[in-house]
Amino acid sequence: MKIGRLLLRLTVGGFFVGHGTQKLFGWFGGHGLDATAGMFEQLGLRPGRRHALAAGAAEAGGGALLVAGLATPAAASVLTATMLTAINRVHFKSGPWAANGGYEYNVVLIAAALALAEVGPGNLSLDHALGTEREGPFWALAALVTGALGALGAHLVAGSAPEPVEPTASAPSEDSAEPSPAAAE
Repeated sequence: MKIGRLLLRLTVGGFFVGHGTQKLFGWFGGHGLDATAGMFEQLGLRPGRRHALAAGAAEAGGGALLVAGLATPAAASVLTATMLTAINRVHFKSGPWAANGGYEYNVVLIAAALALAEVGPGNLSLDHALGTEREGPFWALAALVTGALGALGAHLVAGSAPEPVEPTASAPSEDSAEPSPAAAE
């Protein structure tokens, strides 16, 4: 029995479940949905709540699918989409190295997910037990392409959302009991 794929699925998938539940529920030291939505707004991912829900669900759901070894190419696709979005919105400007806030770690996670899509989840998986295992270069490429399209979709949705309106101080009305500074002159 080979356990390498199982260990890779448990590790990568488990950490994705953790990241997703940090965003959605504030588990594992996360900030929860409202704070994540606010951060996403600052990154230009508007509406922030919708993007935070999508990212959290993709990470938690895709990670859970990887852990179980179920629908592995679909899991690889949604995880690739979230990592490409993170690279685009956060890490690309810092270069490749994670020590500088770069995208190195995200690329490694994408490679691991796509490798699992190519080699399959292995004998210790639900896909194998159900006879639904999909593997090979076609499935890895399909996961990469659909993941890239998902990231592009997130980018386009964010770009089409209106900019937030800054609150402005209202001018005093003429009915105001306080005189305006100009009236005092």
